[in-house]
Amino acid sequence: MVKRRTVSNFIAELPSEPESSLPLGAIVLSNFQPRRYFDPTKQSQLEVSIKEHGILEPLVVRSAGDGKYELVAGERHYRAAKNLGMESVPVVIRNLTDEQAMTLALVENLIREDLNPVEETEGILALLGIELKLRASEVPALLYRLRNKQSSDNVITGELQTVQSVFESVGMSWESFVANRLPLIKLPQEILDVLREGKIEYTKAKAIAKVKDEANRQQLLAEVVENNLSLTQIKERIKDLQSAPQPQDAPQTQIKDAYHRLNKSKLWEKSPKKWQRVQTWLEKIEAILEEE
Repeated sequence: MVKRRTVSNFIAELPSEPESSLPLGAIVLSNFQPRRYFDPTKQSQLEVSIKEHGILEPLVVRSAGDGKYELVAGERHYRAAKNLGMESVPVVIRNLTDEQAMTLALVENLIREDLNPVEETEGILALLGIELKLRASEVPALLYRLRNKQSSDNVITGELQTVQSVFESVGMSWESFVANRLPLIKLPQEILDVLREGKIEYTKAKAIAKVKDEANRQQLLAEVVENNLSLTQIKERIKDLQSAPQPQDAPQTQIKDAYHRLNKSKLWEKSPKKWQRVQTWLEKIEAILEEE
């Protein structure tokens, strides 16, 4: 991935005061932090580097009142400094609105490529939400709609221009993001958790998610994490699961699958003739259930 902007260039565009130093006790963490998982190994490596060279790039903060400053960018360095027992750290104080602070925190992490795939996806959705004045949860539907609209009439709307601008700022293709990253947010929670911790790659995560049976999926996930199975090996395991004899509760699974497929197909709208046939079978099923 080629980054088209640097952290220093982005920060330089914002109003600031000269670099200074602040006591660690004067810095408070922000409620908004795109990074949720801090890799222990990388944190240890950072601490070794800071011991040897110090903090080479200042933390970015903004005034929080009462002599306190909210951390906007640089939480990994803040945590490392705290673990090392440092009394103060170099900072740059920025005069930022809430929106600017959130945007800077997102871009700082995205440009550095420090986020795992889940955090990166969530971060970009949050950043798009800020720029488009939408809730992050509303952004995926908009992206899918823009992709479909662009492929049908090739018209560039104001929304699409905003989307393109955001992705250009982090050196990423928005079409690729929609195709490859948006599906991640729909993954089962147990897969999201290990993906967030960097224990598996997102291509493997998407493959594992294709296993619908929860018990089999969790067992496969544990095996992948423990043995670092390749994507090819994962696909082989999935193939074996699909060809294995079905458990005793298969009827419940069949009923559930049939219901979801039928509901998703919307035959009553798309194919009235097929829906009429389905209704015939439903009537037969009801008749069987009424039998004593």
